[in-house]
Amino acid sequence: MPVYSHSRLETFENCPLKYKFRYIDGIKKAEQGVEAFLGALVHEVLRKLYDDLQLEKLNTLDELLELFAANWKKAWGPHVRIVRAGMTEQNYFDSGKKCIRNFYESNKPFRQSQTLGTEVHLAFPLDGEGKYQLQGYVDRIARRDDGTIEIHDYKTSRTLPPQQKTDADRQLALYQIGVERQWPESR
Repeated sequence: MPVYSHSRLETFENCPLKYKFRYIDGIKKAEQGVEAFLGALVHEVLRKLYDDLQLEKLNTLDELLELFAANWKKAWGPHVRIVRAGMTEQNYFDSGKKCIRNFYESNKPFRQSQTLGTEVHLAFPLDGEGKYQLQGYVDRIARRDDGTIEIHDYKTSRTLPPQQKTDADRQLALYQIGVERQWPESR
């Protein structure tokens, strides 16, 4: 039985042949775009921040930036591709540090909600028979003091999408279904 995800559906919608190569034939790309590389490293740092907070350890901003720099140095290589003209590795590295710094400064002291999990795997059927399965990984799920459950999906893009686009986002809607199945009290 196939298991679908937002990214699989999006790949098929954009290019059915790419879907075939990637998910049916199992062909992996040798290169990674710098934007995906940057996003993955920022996600790692934010995950550490919230995982450590669950153990009552608040990392300093400097500690998180040092982790980001060390992970960047270890993972950077010729497989990372920059396509934007005039941009360099240093530009993207500085952008990642800025993302972490802005997030940290905007959210400290990190008491707005209780983390229920980071990189939470949600898997659920879309139909009553379980014929169509969907899965996804949520960056962070948290509960506010009033019981509201939040879905955190970190983005490192240069612009914030308009509310209308966020309201129509399939990925977030699917995450909401998964959260409601795992935490029925969230409805």
